[in-house]
Amino acid sequence: MQSFRTEIENPIVEKDIIDLEQKIHAFKNNAIDEEKFRSLRLARGVYGQRQQGVQMVRIKLPMGRFTAKQLKKIAYVADEYGSGNLHITTRQDIQLHYVELDRTPQLWEELEKDQITLREACGNTVRNVTASATAGVDIDEPFDVTPFAEAFFQYFLRNPICQDMGRKIKVAFSSNKQDDALTFIHDLGFIPKIKDGKAGFQLMLGGGIGSQPMPSQKLFDFLTTDQIIPYSEAIIRLFDRHGERNKRNKARLKFLVKDLGLEQFLTLVEVEKKSLLTQSLPIQTTERKLDAAQIKLDEIDVQTDSAFTQWKKVNTFPQKQTGYLSVGIAVQTGDISSNKARKLAEVITRFTKNDNRFTIAQSILLRDVKEEHLPALYLALKALDFHRIGFHKTNDIVACPGTDTCNLGIASSYGLARELQKVIEGEFNHLIEAHDLKIRISGCMNACGQHTLGHIGFQGMTLKANGNIAPATQILLGGGVLGNGNGRFADKVLKVPAKRTPDVLRWILTDFESNKLNSEDFFAYYDRKTKDYFYQNLKHHSETDQLKPKDFIDWGNETKYEKAIGIGECAGVTIDLIQTLIFEAEEAYGWALSALNENRLSDAVYHAYNGRIRAAKALLIANEQKTNSHKTIIDGFDIQFPHFKESNGVTFKEGIKNFTQKSPDTSFAKNFIQETQSIIAWVKKERNAK
Repeated sequence: MQSFRTEIENPIVEKDIIDLEQKIHAFKNNAIDEEKFRSLRLARGVYGQRQQGVQMVRIKLPMGRFTAKQLKKIAYVADEYGSGNLHITTRQDIQLHYVELDRTPQLWEELEKDQITLREACGNTVRNVTASATAGVDIDEPFDVTPFAEAFFQYFLRNPICQDMGRKIKVAFSSNKQDDALTFIHDLGFIPKIKDGKAGFQLMLGGGIGSQPMPSQKLFDFLTTDQIIPYSEAIIRLFDRHGERNKRNKARLKFLVKDLGLEQFLTLVEVEKKSLLTQSLPIQTTERKLDAAQIKLDEIDVQTDSAFTQWKKVNTFPQKQTGYLSVGIAVQTGDISSNKARKLAEVITRFTKNDNRFTIAQSILLRDVKEEHLPALYLALKALDFHRIGFHKTNDIVACPGTDTCNLGIASSYGLARELQKVIEGEFNHLIEAHDLKIRISGCMNACGQHTLGHIGFQGMTLKANGNIAPATQILLGGGVLGNGNGRFADKVLKVPAKRTPDVLRWILTDFESNKLNSEDFFAYYDRKTKDYFYQNLKHHSETDQLKPKDFIDWGNETKYEKAIGIGECAGVTIDLIQTLIFEAEEAYGWALSALNENRLSDAVYHAYNGRIRAAKALLIANEQKTNSHKTIIDGFDIQFPHFKESNGVTFKEGIKNFTQKSPDTSFAKNFIQETQSIIAWVKKERNAK
């Protein structure tokens, strides 16, 4: 094999990219099992697509922040390696589709030239750190959370404690107590506060949506900024050790919190924190400098244009910096062509410069626009058809890819979103400015489109009628954000054939306008009317005895519907191959030695710990024993292999005890790594003796 060479100057990044290329080669030559390879590529942002032979590549953009130069580079790789489309996700990432596996290392290299990474965008890792798109410009923010979110991202990127967890960890920073970053559905959520003149965060723990939505709980009302990373590390260590690993639908942090109870969970976190190398980690902040465009404009008069006036009212927002505004761009289904992206980058260069954000609602927020530049910016966006009125409003519908590209998609989210947008803009245009209704669509129960958080939510499903399967939609109502770390999940009201969904929306919007009280928002209106009111008025839409041929064709499609679901990859797959685990143990030992040579003591010890766990798991699996968590492995190993102590002087559990109770120094790290080498050798000997 010809060695792949990169032009990346950062040796850590270069090693990552070369490692991906080598793993691809090993997989194609049957040197790595398919399931193991899946885990490896997911941690490098390479995700299986519904269509065979091509991949989705997820680009990790912390806080959704991007520059004009980076947007141009993403547009370039979208053309060169993918389908020419950029998809904004609800986690402020960008996804590229139809990428050939062999070309992913080159794609990654191109992105890294402009400080864009794929690392840990998928898989059982700390995923992209999301944040309010208005962080740093928000009039109501106690302070700018951007430096803290960035520090969190940097600290956990490639951190050994989160490379092989049972499931993913999702993190969000809201800019104020209104909580527009949705901390209540995250594993770790941070809401900024000032207390006694000090900056800190309310820490929310253990939230999640998916098929079993669960709100987060308040772990700390106020945690000083120097403590957010140490406590987060202790929480992630605890999750890594105690979290479920075999039962995928029970493997999220929310289930561990529920099983232990908040009080016991916090007690164990305090124990974990004692072993951290860093007990306090101050995060440096600097005054945010405006990098606004300095351009000369000819006299442009659109002030009397009614469309401009409405756009300015609905799509622009005053910043805390006097004389500047942020401008929202509503992006249909979060999709931007590479050609539009390049042109938008030119507009950004002229008007806003280098601190723009993709939002969790799949749209774009341009920041630091001078107020006097608005007319010219409006015309520039209009030329790109990016002037649609309704940023984060009723017509700005959030939708996952669904059956367009996702393995788990049951129904067409995109097709339905486009149809519902037509209904709103054609028949209820006045609602866009008058009310802040959120509509969200997911193509399956996993809630990537956050349907359980919508005032009005739609979930893709199926139904049987006359011996055939038709696409269907679950109607959900009453979900959304309440603020200060609280929210509500939507109620499931009924299921209807997919082609009747627009009529359901028409009835809901008409009834809301007709029957809400003057001061009521959608929450108050829904609660007063009750779930049964909506069910009784909509149930005739669920009848299936009079379905027509068109009802068996999904939105955005021309052929008869067929249900086809692949293997989900949203959080990786548990690998139980014995030899692969022993290989991983040796690999972890090698990483421990490298980290020790670089004086990264905490990383070195954690790699060695992971090496021990993987080696022990290999033997336990060979004996058909439980391995659903690190704790189970540690407790079970000595029971199954009591003679281990005879060779090593201590039990397996005793050998790990110091790791969990003390902060490592150089002497401890060297001894622990050396002992790990002996343990792996013992496991290999024991395995070969069978």
